[in-house]
Amino acid sequence: MDDILLSKLMINTAVIGIGATLIMDVWALLLKRLFDIAPLNYALVGRWLAYIPKGVIRHEHIAKTSPVTYETALGWLAHYLIGILLAAVLITVTGSRYLIEPIAGQALIFGAFSVAFPFFIMQPCFGLGIAAAKTPKPSLARFRSLLTHMVFGLGLYITALSYAYFIG
Repeated sequence: MDDILLSKLMINTAVIGIGATLIMDVWALLLKRLFDIAPLNYALVGRWLAYIPKGVIRHEHIAKTSPVTYETALGWLAHYLIGILLAAVLITVTGSRYLIEPIAGQALIFGAFSVAFPFFIMQPCFGLGIAAAKTPKPSLARFRSLLTHMVFGLGLYITALSYAYFIG
């Protein structure tokens, strides 16, 4: 693949990942405004990431861990970089044809599978247990996580479709 095609592929992937993440964030904002459901505090993601180089991967309860400088900015940056990375995984798995003719089912299924990252990595490392098992309402937490990740999948589809239509 020549450099120009690779650059275009990387830009397309970044736009789709950012767009899907933005749609997920709008979803979280709607849940907050309409139902007073608190979104994920990305400062905690930044805190977790900041402690990893110090050798601390798992916390008893991340909210009780001492805050670090710039944790909010780090958490939000990581949130969007993860969105881009997940878009890259989807495009790698489905092929670059996804950029021209995205398929909703592929994106929704991928979004549902992407919930494995918080279920089996982030939540246990935050002290919340596997798939939020140590939270007050684990089933509700799981449902919300799955729904949010399916919205991310929908965002992958909508953004790819829009991008293909307007830029393609």
